[in-house]
Amino acid sequence: MTVWGNTPVGAAPNTPKSGSTPGSAEEGSTVVEFVFVSSLLLFLVLGVLQLALVLHVRNTVQDAAAEGARWAALADSSLSAGHDRTRDLIETAVGEQYAQDVRVEYEMWLGHPAIIVTVRAPLPLLGLWGPPQSLEVSGHAAREVIE
Repeated sequence: MTVWGNTPVGAAPNTPKSGSTPGSAEEGSTVVEFVFVSSLLLFLVLGVLQLALVLHVRNTVQDAAAEGARWAALADSSLSAGHDRTRDLIETAVGEQYAQDVRVEYEMWLGHPAIIVTVRAPLPLLGLWGPPQSLEVSGHAAREVIE
């Protein structure tokens, strides 16, 4: 008898020991595995995209608050000019619902007179929707004084 590979010629190749047909226990498991892995990967990608959106909104609102503070701190400017500048930047970049609560005030910051712009906005947890006023950022700028 001639042996070809591990199976002798004429012998039945790899017959199942339990008497069932080959592969019947795992038949269709590839499709189920693909669905599970694909859905897990999809949720992972969507989570990373949502995190990127949250960071984008936070950084944009933070930058608008800092720019509004710098604008209001100019010697020939006012608090309302800084307020309007902050609202305009936020509305242009991320939307009107993020510019609802903007406060601009004179305060002492690190021992110097300063303008502080505080913005409270929704934190986007699901797309652009999220709990209102859960994100609070502020921007500071030293007041210009011409003597």
